[in-house]
Amino acid sequence: MRIDVHDMETYKSYIAADTHAVSKYEGWFVVRGGRHEGVHGQARSRNVLVAFKDYETALACYHSPEYQAALAFRTRAAVAEVIAIRGA
Repeated sequence: MRIDVHDMETYKSYIAADTHAVSKYEGWFVVRGGRHEGVHGQARSRNVLVAFKDYETALACYHSPEYQAALAFRTRAAVAEVIAIRGA
């Protein structure tokens, strides 16, 4: 996920709710923020990488009521791209 946050207070509510959803689906945060440099193309101010045991679980988490509740905060606080990718 690549994110530009424009309302940090509301985004903090997203982080708390998002953490709950990811935890419920046994996912883990590989990257959450952190130093980065856009070396080609347009970068966003924040990057997040979440891993799950498989692709289906990642999609189940995204579509879950818990994550959809978190998403309501994020859509008010930030602009983001989210991509589910089947890993190697």
